[in-house]
Amino acid sequence: MNPRAIGFAAFALFMAVLPLLPVPNFWITQLNYIGLYALVALGLVLLTGIGGLTSFGQAAFAGVGAYASAWLCTTQGASPWLGLALGLLLTALLALALGWLTLRMSGHYLPLATIAWSLALFFTMGNLDALGKYDGILEVPSVSLLGFSFRAERHMYWLIWLAALAGALAVVHLLDSRPGRVMRALNASRGGGVTMPEAMGASTFAYKVRMFVIAALLASVSGWLFAHMQRSVNPSPFGIQFGIEYLFMAVLGGIGSVWGAFTGAALVKVTEDQLQVLLPRLIGSAGSYEVIVFGIVLVMVLKFSPDGIWPMLERWLPRRRRPAVPADTPPLPARDKPQRGQPLLEAKAMRKTFGGLVAVNDISFGVTAGDIVALIGPNGAGKSTTFNLVSGVLPLSGGEVWLRGQRIDGLPAREVARRGISRTFQHVKLVPDMTVLENVAIGTYLRTRSGSLAAMLRLDRAEERRALHEAERQLARIGLAQQKDELAGNLALGPQRLVEIARALASDPALLLLDEPAAGLRHKEKQALAAVLRQLKAEGLSLLLVEHDMDFVMNLADRVVVMEFGTWLVEGTPAEVQASAAVRAAYLGTEH
Repeated sequence: MNPRAIGFAAFALFMAVLPLLPVPNFWITQLNYIGLYALVALGLVLLTGIGGLTSFGQAAFAGVGAYASAWLCTTQGASPWLGLALGLLLTALLALALGWLTLRMSGHYLPLATIAWSLALFFTMGNLDALGKYDGILEVPSVSLLGFSFRAERHMYWLIWLAALAGALAVVHLLDSRPGRVMRALNASRGGGVTMPEAMGASTFAYKVRMFVIAALLASVSGWLFAHMQRSVNPSPFGIQFGIEYLFMAVLGGIGSVWGAFTGAALVKVTEDQLQVLLPRLIGSAGSYEVIVFGIVLVMVLKFSPDGIWPMLERWLPRRRRPAVPADTPPLPARDKPQRGQPLLEAKAMRKTFGGLVAVNDISFGVTAGDIVALIGPNGAGKSTTFNLVSGVLPLSGGEVWLRGQRIDGLPAREVARRGISRTFQHVKLVPDMTVLENVAIGTYLRTRSGSLAAMLRLDRAEERRALHEAERQLARIGLAQQKDELAGNLALGPQRLVEIARALASDPALLLLDEPAAGLRHKEKQALAAVLRQLKAEGLSLLLVEHDMDFVMNLADRVVVMEFGTWLVEGTPAEVQASAAVRAAYLGTEH
């Protein structure tokens, strides 16, 4: 059994029996609040640490869950469990609406937007007569289940920590899955971004909204538990100040770590209570001096341990080892491909302008199934721009692109990927803190179907084994099977480029696009890469590659298209291109 799974089971067992031990009620109360805070911070780990989306509004979502249940139970006499359902429904609808509007923003606009709607929700709660205005709602009933009452704090403790640990386990399962790999690839500050997941077929905006909703639901559950523990609600715990404090907890504990949410919540709650007693004694006057201390602590953590406290502790824990995938795992379904010799890709008079600059000017070429076609030219010739036009990363200003008789220009990159094109990038786009195997498994996205709920409930394991088996197969295909458990960020540039090729191959494409695959490689690495590409061609794969290394291309390609200053210059076999005076002039400045 995995050592970390054993550790989690032992921790869960310890937390379960703790109220039965002679522990003072004060510490049970402290642990209740830590569990409540950790649930909200857990959503911020997913949203901000994993997805790179900063939100100051999670406290407001906790307020929605608390007020929805409190209102329903006190005015309608309904069960708290119906209140939970209502709170989750309202939170999901509100998060969908707000996420749809605000997640299209970037930079500082997104956190500003979360502050705006957090304030709007806070003042709405405080001004509605039905919600008791700023006095709130009193006499909220306690929760009971099958005749067992959670009215006592020691009993409520079990419900709070059941929810907190279940939430943590659900997020851990989610991140170790098909949708989780896409989520982990979104954060630009951790080496990700939207371009690569889109090129693998994922709608990154849809995943951002999904993460936003899951984080909001975790906060809503925390608010529901808080309301029925306190037996009353008012707007104070759901304002922007608490939204900032939750984010502080997540950052302090480890914004990219699930268990960092618990670490941060525990540190903040315990330290805050102790400082509120100690600081007035030391300073000699009352005041919120703990805020000053927390500000200093946060600056120090960001300076000396920007990943937070938990990653520092985690280094002492055994590294998680993924169990081997059984050799008899059935393969993923293959995608339809054209027969060798059939027309595959046809670019007609492609044009791209950026304002007054013409980057690509009426370029036309084609790829036949089973061939390797190279697009070459001096630096600045427009090769990568042409590549991005074919793959849907950039929209055309004019012209057409056809794939297997269907027009694909105007489609986003994820739709182009669905039609059978996969690609690598000029600047390697791997997620450095994911393993090589996990990076390659992103390429299986379009060949698998499991969603977020199935992942959190662990109902996706059979399909996940098939996806990882395919990733292992592609790594073996390019000679990197022994490095599957290595972090991608630890590899040299040459192996990283091969990992990108394996990831693209995992989608089982009809056409593989390679953007300057030999750039930055040493001579031996280029030879190894060329051998891999010849092997892929022998297996029937069609390739279109952009490259400026003439020697690499001439010993590999069936046909070569030469560009200069964004225009078509020459097209032919490698021998014909090498004999062209126009090509010599473009590369050497002379026709001789």
